[in-house]
Amino acid sequence: MTETKNLVEAIIEGIQEKKGRAISVADLSSIDTAPCKYFVICTGGSPQQVEAVADSVEEFARKHAAEKPAAVCGKANAEWVALDYGTVMVHVFLPDAREHYDLEHLWHDAPVQSIPDLD
Repeated sequence: MTETKNLVEAIIEGIQEKKGRAISVADLSSIDTAPCKYFVICTGGSPQQVEAVADSVEEFARKHAAEKPAAVCGKANAEWVALDYGTVMVHVFLPDAREHYDLEHLWHDAPVQSIPDLD
């Protein structure tokens, strides 16, 4: 589990590096039907920032946790980019898409930690 927590920390740092906002970490580890252990969700202000945040997450996960995503989806329109690290799924949204999909509340019994914005 320590490797997964290190990966989550590296992902958060990657998001913060490009000023991703409203970071939430949903702990799905106690939910048998969940597709992974953690969801890390954040918002970017523009498609360019969403893409930059996703690229930064990939860089920080590779450098600090020696992890590469198994799949990356959504970079073409950069409205919602999803990065699949197996035990961790990262979701980088534009504000409207995040509000629409509301992933934080998909599993009501999962504890969600909010990470304060850096500025």
